[in-house]
Amino acid sequence: MDLGIKGKVALVTGGTRGLGRQCALSLAREGVDVAICARNTSDFLKIEDELKSFNVRVVTIKADIMSIDQVDNLFDYVVKQLGNIDILVNNVGGTVVRDDIEGTSLEDLKTTFQLNVFGAYQLMRRSIPVMKNSQWGRIVNIASIWGRESGGFIGYVSAKAALIAITKAAAISLAKSGVLVNSIAPGSIAHAGGGWERFQQENPSDIVKAFIDANLPMGKFGWPGPVADLVAFLSSEKAGMITGACIVVDGGQSKSII
Repeated sequence: MDLGIKGKVALVTGGTRGLGRQCALSLAREGVDVAICARNTSDFLKIEDELKSFNVRVVTIKADIMSIDQVDNLFDYVVKQLGNIDILVNNVGGTVVRDDIEGTSLEDLKTTFQLNVFGAYQLMRRSIPVMKNSQWGRIVNIASIWGRESGGFIGYVSAKAALIAITKAAAISLAKSGVLVNSIAPGSIAHAGGGWERFQQENPSDIVKAFIDANLPMGKFGWPGPVADLVAFLSSEKAGMITGACIVVDGGQSKSII
């Protein structure tokens, strides 16, 4: 399917592995010029080669999304190298402290929000004026099913819930501008170097099976492809009436009916 976004410019944060890597590839497959950032540059050459195989322009930048100064420098560099950003995919996120409220300090909570919310918010703020001026833009924030319902640790679930709320509020205020803002809530997605891969490697097979049986109706962990292809669709002309949505991609894992 031709999604009608060939020649657009996208920025994908955390784009060297897992969901971010696959999002970048799905966009490049549609002819989108792609910039990716990551804290670890060791995989830059590999992902550059993969993306360039689609005959698109590619930029890789070392940046820590937890630093707002680095976020601003990242934004400016991408615009200088590729032009104005048409598609923003805020993928960076994760759990900082694996504990409940008694084991999660206020600083821990702030750090979790820095990782999952503040950098994404700043990139949205920097991107939106130009998108509005051109009357076209797409923002996709990668949240989690644990931002929609109870699950995970207190910092993570709170931060992802905030990201979903920011997405909704921004989408409503921008609805007439041509800028569409959506979020995606993945379930337990396994990928190379990710937490669910480590879980499977570090635990006996009976524990892994018990987790799958209790939590994953499809009988297996998710994989990045369906999430990434949805990102590409939401970034396209085909999704012209979808904004403010939080779309679940979890193989039936979550329990919420809304």
